[in-house]
Amino acid sequence: MTVGDLGEATLISRIRSRVPPAPSWILTSIGDDGAVFEPARGTVDVITTDTLVEGTHFDKSFVPSQDIGHKSLAVNLSDLAAMGATPRVTVLSLILPPTLLANDLDAILGGILALADQHNIVLAGGNITSTHGPLVIGMTALGSVRRRRIISRAGGRPGDELWVTGDLGAAAAGLDYLQHQPTTLIGEHLDMRHCVDRYRRPEPRVRIGMLLGRNKVARAGVDLSDGLADGLRQITSASGTGTIIDGPSLPLDPQTKHWFSKRGLDPLLAALTGGDDYELLIAVPRSHRRRLFAISRLTDGVPLTRIGELTEPPSLVLHTPSGNQDLPAGYQHFNK
Repeated sequence: MTVGDLGEATLISRIRSRVPPAPSWILTSIGDDGAVFEPARGTVDVITTDTLVEGTHFDKSFVPSQDIGHKSLAVNLSDLAAMGATPRVTVLSLILPPTLLANDLDAILGGILALADQHNIVLAGGNITSTHGPLVIGMTALGSVRRRRIISRAGGRPGDELWVTGDLGAAAAGLDYLQHQPTTLIGEHLDMRHCVDRYRRPEPRVRIGMLLGRNKVARAGVDLSDGLADGLRQITSASGTGTIIDGPSLPLDPQTKHWFSKRGLDPLLAALTGGDDYELLIAVPRSHRRRLFAISRLTDGVPLTRIGELTEPPSLVLHTPSGNQDLPAGYQHFNK
């Protein structure tokens, strides 16, 4: 059965039946023209939105529907984490080809709701429409943060240390692997499991972002949706600084290094320019290092790695064993 067979009213009822009861601060139910909710006391709201398009952001031939749903919400949660916000509410916009199987839609919703439950964010409504084009999933998420706890891209200062969560480049390696071995059963290639999982099911660093904001550790931050090189440009441009990055210190998983080397690519440059990491890049004053170390003990095993610092000169420098070079360009939308 397809979503076209079910029709809009049945689809909305089908989704509503899956969504858990709303908390008391949600004042309307799914089906109204808008979601109404009470703001968290003493905080300001942070709102973000992102859209995944079939054929551009995911390929259904090697990404399961539940993982598509997971990622649709994860990319928004990562933005909230980068600003130190606590997730609260999300709304969902589905642009569906009539031929999409109803079971696939159920699985997409299942991925969204499982991650929403993990991070205590409420799906409060949305919209459904049909298309003769590709499947499109848009989500808008709202979080809360105290005014003086906001982490923006513009707060960095020369001398601040740059730290990243997790490891870099694994998602790009996972995507490259899937694109070049699309007919291979992933379960038979456990040596690439970490990279494949990082691409298909990114884990937004929500807890770390909240801790960074609450403890006023990070002066600036950005989520690495389009790769580290892009994230560095975003922070330095907004903060009016340059940077020097220590290439050998970048945290690369052994699978990532192996795969890119096998493909004849420089693992360091591939990790810098690849996207879909959804890690956090933060600028931390040296005087806050002790606070950062205290947070690192509460990250459930997610490592924090120092990779460089912000500088007064506006140049973007990558230090490698063969010498210094200009930081490569990151991923850019609309590039041909």
